[in-house]
Formats: sequence, structure tokens, C-alpha cells
Amino acid sequence: MKNVILVVDDDKTNLSLAQRILGPQYRIAASNSGTAALKYLETHRPDLILLDINMPEMDGFEVMERIHSNVHTESIPVIFLTADALAETEIKCFQMGAMDFVTKPFVPDILLSRVSKTIELDQYRHNLENMVNDQAQKIMEGSMRLGRIQESVIIGMANLIESRDGSTGKHVKNTQTYVGMIATELLSRGLFTEELTPEYIEDLCKAAPLHDVGKIKIPDAILQKPGRLTPEEFETMKQHTTHSRQIIHTIIGDIEDEHYVGLVEDIALYHHERWDGTGYPTGLTETNIPLSARIMAVADVFDALYEERCYKPPVRPIERIIQIMSEGRGTQFDPVILDVFIDMLPQLKELLHITDSAT
Repeated sequence: MKNVILVVDDDKTNLSLAQRILGPQYRIAASNSGTAALKYLETHRPDLILLDINMPEMDGFEVMERIHSNVHTESIPVIFLTADALAETEIKCFQMGAMDFVTKPFVPDILLSRVSKTIELDQYRHNLENMVNDQAQKIMEGSMRLGRIQESVIIGMANLIESRDGSTGKHVKNTQTYVGMIATELLSRGLFTEELTPEYIEDLCKAAPLHDVGKIKIPDAILQKPGRLTPEEFETMKQHTTHSRQIIHTIIGDIEDEHYVGLVEDIALYHHERWDGTGYPTGLTETNIPLSARIMAVADVFDALYEERCYKPPVRPIERIIQIMSEGRGTQFDPVILDVFIDMLPQLKELLHITDSAT
């Protein structure tokens, strides 16, 4: 069955053009006003809404607010349509919760590509939620240990992120490895023994892949931007920490033990905090930052520097990365954790298959 797309535009020419471009692959429902669109949504749930911004009586932004205020429609993905290519308009679209926006007049290939990608992403999200809910119900009905749902959620979340951004998918796997190495080394040196136990490290490694899951709610235009983000875009990007915590709480908050959920939420929310209090989202300082997040902060930055990203080449040699991170000792990073990580350089080289002649 074809996916249903609701196209909302007061211009009949644009409605006809959207029908010609999208009609061969999708079922199209057309509304020529915001009021008509909201009326349609009372009895139908399309897979995607293409929403014009500039319409008489009720503009696209007001329609978007109405959609998000209704529990039955709030999760429907929206792509804004506009002839206004100003950066301010684009920023407002994303702030309103749009998945993307397309400028008019339509370029057929671009419109098809963005529609396809948005629907595919929404289907990934629905499939993941259904998978988690179905498995959770089966386990709860049998009064079984919920360890399997934990593993299923982690793998599903990591794969979902990877479906949007291959580098991020690799990143969650790498950081899981580094977090385990750091925590194990800290324990072997008798550090943070009030918290660090083998069981804690096991949970920490299981939780690590979820630290960036909130990026699923960051628009592609920002997440995959090849250059430096604008201040407005960076503010949007910073929201991935709170998005992560919300997603984790929604999906596993009621089906996992409280300690594990708290650990996962701490990593997701606080891994961009800084030792000196200048991080985000809350500006915590020093040991007020949870230990799990302080460990993740080191692993996260190391991998971000070592691997290629859409906005930067990899940093080489590895000693240069250690030098850069050393400059953040006591400002960005917990000095004790960073010192231990620096001492682990030989282990990192072995893991990454780096020889002294090829660093």
C-alpha cells in the first residue's frame, strides 16, 4: 500500500505540481488551507505532511502548532514548503519541529528525495518503538528478567542512528569500546571505588551506545552539515542531550531497573558538561557531573577527533589528539580520568593498529 502524503497549499498550481511529482509513488491528499488540513486530520492520519508556510487566514506555523498540540497528530512528520529561502525562515522551521523544508518552485528530484528520506526515518522510529513495546510486553507477561529487552533496545537505537549518519553509527560503537577501557583501567588503579564495580562497568558499556540517540530528532540539514554550525544551529544541536534523555525515559523508563535507567540518562544528558562548568545543558561542575558522563566525555571527544566527520578530516597523528585533549585538563575534562586515559596511549595504539612508524 502506498504511503499517504497530505499536501497543504493555497496555490492550486503547487498542489497539481506536487501531485504530478509524488503521485506515481504516493497517495496524495490535498488541502488548500490550514483549516481544511486540520479538518482532514480529524479523521485521517497521513504518513507525512507537506505544509506551505505563507497561506491566508492561518499560516503554516499556526497549523504546525495545532498539529503538535493534538496527541493524535503530534508525531506526524512535517516538511515545510516555502518560497522564502532566508536563513531565519529555515531556522524557524526547524525550531517549530519540522523534519525538513523544501523551497518553491519544486525541484522534482529534491522533493522526492526529501520526502522519501523523511518517511523512511519515521518508519524506522515506528518500527523501533513497536519492537521495543512488543518484546517488553512478552517479557513482562512471563515475569522474566528484562535483560534481553535492554540489549534489544540498545542495538535498535544504535542501528537507528546509523541509518541516518554512518559516521555517528560508527561513533556509538567506538565510544562503547573506549568507555569500557577507561572504566576498567580506573577500577584496576583503585579509583572511584565508591561507584566503580564490575557490575557498574557492565551497565556503563551497555548504556554507552545510547548517549547520542537524541540526534534522531536533529534535522539532517544540521546533523550532516559539512561546515561550521551557526550559533542558532548549534543551539538546536545542543538539544540532542535533552532529546536523548526524553527518548530513553519514554522507551525504557518503565521496563528497566531504576539504577540502569538513571545511568543511561546521566550519560545521555551530561556528557557535554565540562569540568569548569561551561558545558551544556545545565552547566554542572567537577564531581557534580556524574562519573559515567565524565568518562563518556573523554571517550566521545577522542573518537570525534580520531575519526573523519562530515565537517572535518581525522586528526593525525594520535599524539596530536592527546596533546589537544591535554589542553582541556581541569577545564573540559576530569583531570584524574584524563591522566589515566593519556597513560593508556599504548593500549589505544594496539587497539587501533597504530605502529610508531605510522602514527
